Amino acid sequence: MASFIDTHAHLSSARYRSDLDSVLERARAAGVGTIINVGTDERDSAEVVAQSEIFPQVWAAVGVHPHVAAEVSPHFIENLAALAANRRVLAIGETGLDFYRDLSPRHQQEKVFREQLALAAALNKPVIIHSREAHAQTLAVLREMAPPRLGVAHCFSGSLEELNAFLELGFYISIAGPVTYPRSDGLRALLKEIPADRLLLETDAPYLAPQPHRGKRNEPAFVKLTYEQVALTLKMEPAQLAHQVRANAARLFWT
Repeated sequence: MASFIDTHAHLSSARYRSDLDSVLERARAAGVGTIINVGTDERDSAEVVAQSEIFPQVWAAVGVHPHVAAEVSPHFIENLAALAANRRVLAIGETGLDFYRDLSPRHQQEKVFREQLALAAALNKPVIIHSREAHAQTLAVLREMAPPRLGVAHCFSGSLEELNAFLELGFYISIAGPVTYPRSDGLRALLKEIPADRLLLETDAPYLAPQPHRGKRNEPAFVKLTYEQVALTLKMEPAQLAHQVRANAARLFWT
């Protein structure tokens, strides 16, 4: 069985509170050997680090999501830095800009984003970027202060121009469950423009479940369906794709 990596999940979600052990067992049974568990605020980041210490296949990233940028504590960067000292923490994020929901004021989103980019640079860690309806502004900030280790545009769904802009900066591109949806022809076309050595795959669980689980709770086991669709689109064997994505993730997160 191929060994898949889910490069972005949220196992600290309350939606896993009653059956996380079973979720992880199903992931193992599906061949998912590694999961990067991504924090979205200070408390959540502490929880993903704690989970990474309990479950050997789980690693962590710590950060503040733009939705909650207005709610950070005065010492949030120091708190994230302390968490990031743990050897199980691979990256800073997810962080970025979300001008679709605008749940925090845009100026506050950018301030918190910039502070986390500075932290990633200081710690020599990659960043996990969230960008929704804000690619131009996100890219402008990254051109100014991208950290040395760069990072990944997670759950990418932008245009070809935006894709090329992230690639030109040196970022990796992560594709999630929507690539399996019947009407996602545009995303499948974009997939063919991503260099093989810059491609990552993820679930963003518990969100964005692939077909045929669309609309239900997503979980890391379902990343296999995304691999199968991407392999089909790229005319690759799933095992070959899994090997490529593992190599890409190792280069970004573990070297």
